[in-house]
Amino acid sequence: MSKKVAVLTDSNSGITQEQGKMLGIPVIPMPFYINDKLFYEDITLTQEQFYRYLEEDAQIHTSMPVVGDVLDIWNRLLKEYDEVVYIPMSSGLSSSCATAQTLAEDYDGRVQVVNNQRISVTQRQSVLDAMALAEQGWDAAQIKEYLEKTKFDSSIYIYLPTLKYLKKGGRVTGAAAALGTLLRIKPVLQIQGEKLDAFAKCRTVKMSKMTMLKAIEDDIRDRFRCADDLDSVWISGAYSGARDEEVEEWLSEVQAAYPGKKIVMQPLSLSISCHIGPGALAVTCTRKLPENPDENACRPDVQ
Repeated sequence: MSKKVAVLTDSNSGITQEQGKMLGIPVIPMPFYINDKLFYEDITLTQEQFYRYLEEDAQIHTSMPVVGDVLDIWNRLLKEYDEVVYIPMSSGLSSSCATAQTLAEDYDGRVQVVNNQRISVTQRQSVLDAMALAEQGWDAAQIKEYLEKTKFDSSIYIYLPTLKYLKKGGRVTGAAAALGTLLRIKPVLQIQGEKLDAFAKCRTVKMSKMTMLKAIEDDIRDRFRCADDLDSVWISGAYSGARDEEVEEWLSEVQAAYPGKKIVMQPLSLSISCHIGPGALAVTCTRKLPENPDENACRPDVQ
């Protein structure tokens, strides 16, 4: 008989509290300190409020969930479920994953913390895949193993209109930011594994967009090896506090590049936006969960 497995994530996945309730997925809200006042994402801090604070040059710092809150949620879920799969943000972007892994050691395998190095749109897909596997009868350890085995089957490319917020977060030097502004550089970043890394330096918004679309095309062909089978990947657009017309224009451009795909736009999680600022545009690609994933990982025997 298969075990009853709960799937848990944090708000870095982009799954809102309302969406989590509809999906049956508890979502731990990420804490933010803004001008030394504590806020919780999607609880006491909306996207609109966050970007307003950013544009006002407020002092914003990310934090990790309180250990006691995480343990309380685990203990509550384990009263109803046999096991818990917890999918936090990438270990390369926060220490919350490593902390959770240490805490889980006291739960004798009943809590499995997944470190598949994803965030935002791609982390969200990992959560949905975990739910699908749990419904198929996989136990928590097997779900963790599968998600970590396939952790690099995703990409995010992000265009930034300014280097201001990277400078503010210490990710580029003041001199580099000033030179970039002088040269009107529009950087493209990537998340393909643990961290937010530089990918390309462009001079125009148009060139940045073309660079992102070309990068996704290359990944689909060379990394995922499914250029002839686009049904096997999810492609999405994303943004951080961009104007509605910019979002709609980007959606139409991504859709034009993949006319046979259903493209959706999703907001980037605030933990990314804190470092890149408003007005960013992104494109993401994630390999879909196979129809028979047990061909790639061990599925428990069904009694």
